Amino acid sequence: MDTDIEHLRTWIGRTQSECELLTASLARRFNATFDRTSGTQPGDRAALMIHFCLAQPIAATAELGPDGHPARGGFLPPIPLPRRMWAGGALTFYSDIRIGETVSRLSTIKDVVLKEGRSGPLWFVTVEHELTSDDRAVLTERQDIVYRGATPPHKPAANRAQPAAPRGSFCREITPSSAQLFRYSALTFNSHRIHYDAPYAGEAEGYPGLVVHGPMQATLLCQAAADLKGATPKSFRFRSLSPIFDTADFTVNASEGDGGLKLWTASANGPVAMEAFATW
Repeated sequence: MDTDIEHLRTWIGRTQSECELLTASLARRFNATFDRTSGTQPGDRAALMIHFCLAQPIAATAELGPDGHPARGGFLPPIPLPRRMWAGGALTFYSDIRIGETVSRLSTIKDVVLKEGRSGPLWFVTVEHELTSDDRAVLTERQDIVYRGATPPHKPAANRAQPAAPRGSFCREITPSSAQLFRYSALTFNSHRIHYDAPYAGEAEGYPGLVVHGPMQATLLCQAAADLKGATPKSFRFRSLSPIFDTADFTVNASEGDGGLKLWTASANGPVAMEAFATW
């Protein structure tokens, strides 16, 4: 295992770059997916968190693994565990992305760490993304990816007894649908099958339904923070604690915190799914 660790840590420092023109059509599709409105003409400020849909890595269909993710060993290290999830991240915002601009994303592997969890070994990969729009710095993002062992189909991954989450002073109820999850997968070019292939999610990964994307939840939380304060936050960090599914409604919550806004998502009568904190 020591040799494996040292080999996988040689991925630290690897980079990948992509760029994409933000079109009015993509801006309209993003707004339609989230039932929001914003300017969609060239020069208009783009909707907050649309960067998750821009300059994403592109892999040929033949290069995808059985879970729908690109095969490992290219930019991301070949972690020897089958389940990959987005554990959390942090964003620092500098400027707005505007429609008609070319967004570039430079990604760098910052760390590869092996830890021991309650259910066995966990690998954490930290990736930093630097985004520019027409060569103007717009944000820096840290992405935390976790890899874990397989969950037997007879033992659902979400079957843990946890206290129900509180309701925030702001609380919005959302009814997820397979159509919305499919749309968001398409926007982000995310072919991970747990978000749109119900038989796979249940039979192969032991989930009771389709998994609501981590970045989709982060988008809803960050948009709520900006709506409540009337401005894009300077910083926004989030962490996934438990999955939520398309089988029940979930809430987006916010309450004033120490120097910022505490935010969280939770399924009906369920525990906190994602927690976040925004500052201005």
